[in-house]
Amino acid sequence: MSRTNTAPARPRSAAGGGANRWVVLVVLCVSLLVVALDATILHVAIPSLTEDLRPSSTALLWIVDAYPLVCASLLILFGTLGDRVGRRRVLLLGYALFGVASAVAALATEPSVLIGARVLLGVGGAMIMPATLSILRAVFPDRRERATAIGIWTATAAIGAATGPVLGGFLVENYWWGSVFLINIPLMALILPLGRRLLPESRGAADGPWDVLGALMAAAGVLGCVLGVKRAGAGEPLLVLPTAGPLLIGAGLLVLFVRRQKRRPHPLIDMRLFSRAAFTTSVGCIVLAMLALVGLQLIAVQYLQLVLGLSPLETGLRLLPLTFAAMAAGATGSYTLRRIGPRRMVGWGFVLTAAAVLLLTFMGQHDRPLLLTVGFVLLGFGLQTTLFSAYESMLSEAPQRSAGAAASIGETSYQLGAGMGTALLGSVMNAAYAPGLAAVPGVPAEAGRAAANSLGEAYQVAEQLGGAAGGALHQAARHAFVNGLHITLFVSAGLLLIGAAMARRLPRVMECPADPEGPEETSVAAETAGAVSAPVAAESVVLSKQADAPGFSPLADPSEPRVPATREAIEPAASGRPAH
Repeated sequence: MSRTNTAPARPRSAAGGGANRWVVLVVLCVSLLVVALDATILHVAIPSLTEDLRPSSTALLWIVDAYPLVCASLLILFGTLGDRVGRRRVLLLGYALFGVASAVAALATEPSVLIGARVLLGVGGAMIMPATLSILRAVFPDRRERATAIGIWTATAAIGAATGPVLGGFLVENYWWGSVFLINIPLMALILPLGRRLLPESRGAADGPWDVLGALMAAAGVLGCVLGVKRAGAGEPLLVLPTAGPLLIGAGLLVLFVRRQKRRPHPLIDMRLFSRAAFTTSVGCIVLAMLALVGLQLIAVQYLQLVLGLSPLETGLRLLPLTFAAMAAGATGSYTLRRIGPRRMVGWGFVLTAAAVLLLTFMGQHDRPLLLTVGFVLLGFGLQTTLFSAYESMLSEAPQRSAGAAASIGETSYQLGAGMGTALLGSVMNAAYAPGLAAVPGVPAEAGRAAANSLGEAYQVAEQLGGAAGGALHQAARHAFVNGLHITLFVSAGLLLIGAAMARRLPRVMECPADPEGPEETSVAAETAGAVSAPVAAESVVLSKQADAPGFSPLADPSEPRVPATREAIEPAASGRPAH
């Protein structure tokens, strides 16, 4: 299903000439960095943006959420399109669209224009993200090297998400909120020619027609479910049509999509992947980890700026420990995985993250920099550990021929978790914050309702009221926000502990099943022969051809015995069993 071959046309010079696979990894990581950066760089600009554009609370949520949610809904569509027309081609088109959309967002003067630009950024991100992981899998056929590459890749995503507020804070403090989008343009101008020159072209299996209807059903289903969740999070009743309608329609479309994929001889996603407990568990862990990271980061940024009164740049600098901890976890991830195994690595990563979240509940209305630093270090290290091991388990569990499907599923989980984190934890925060402003002495009911929308709006209303009433509203809003933050942190810790329990379904050892051999053919891995040893490259290309044989099943029977000669097992250090 995901056979990765060179295009029939003349080979790319970079690949065919023996381009180093680590150089390819650098280009792919820069691509991912831009996409991850844009998911969080806007967070520190929200107060400035709110003051300038005056968006409603719903519009503000869409400004933040439109990018990750649109990106998540289109990953399957563009991931499978790349299998057909070439992943490099789709990737380069995504670069161009990302740059144009960034310029539109920077110059927006209305909330609706900014939301539209964020939607286009999501489309561009959906074209970029699946290709990075699919090409990474193709150019790193050796599992040990691939584990190292995945560690660098996941660390890059964490670095982008955590660096966004630092860079955004510097830009907002020295320029204006639109500059957080302009930074994408020089990055795109750099990466577009580099990608065109260095990245190898690759395609997946071309058997059967591309299921356009199925891809659109998946996209509409994800958007429908997310729209319903967003409306519920904005305070609308769950059983009213504007909320329940999108939820039911979205869920129905996803059910139809799954049934359609099960019936088709050449599906976009082979649903038998989800029959493997380790694969399904890894996907769920990715969703939970990103839900915690992005949702908590958005709330933390508001706390640092609006409660502690830090500048945007100071806010970004306070989040730097999270970035450094994520880098350390990514750098040591491959070694840690070999020592303790995926079950312990994911489980203890979640437990460490939950402990960090509970530690942060000691935050109050006054600054405690040491507490925040320790909490962010534990948070960054724990989440990055979890993400690395979950991604490695997911890709290793999927057969080589299903790598494209696994990449789309993993990226959809990543982006959906990020978007749902903002919506879900934001909804919990709003539900806990608003009651604290229901009856502030001396504050009119209408002013209290306006202040309940957000802490930033409460400060504006308090300033307009002035006097004792304004001071009382300001203090009540700060107290309500901190109380809501604590409740949100407890909810997040509970979700993380659920993730730790889920991790018990992962195997204690990681093995590479032997794929059936077939006729040899040229692959992307073989094109990078200047950096990959001949035996490893030959093995990877041999394993891909069988997927085209008549009657071949896209997924081998899970009970199929593993071949010792091509098996690799990573035993926990404390298991007492020797590595195979």
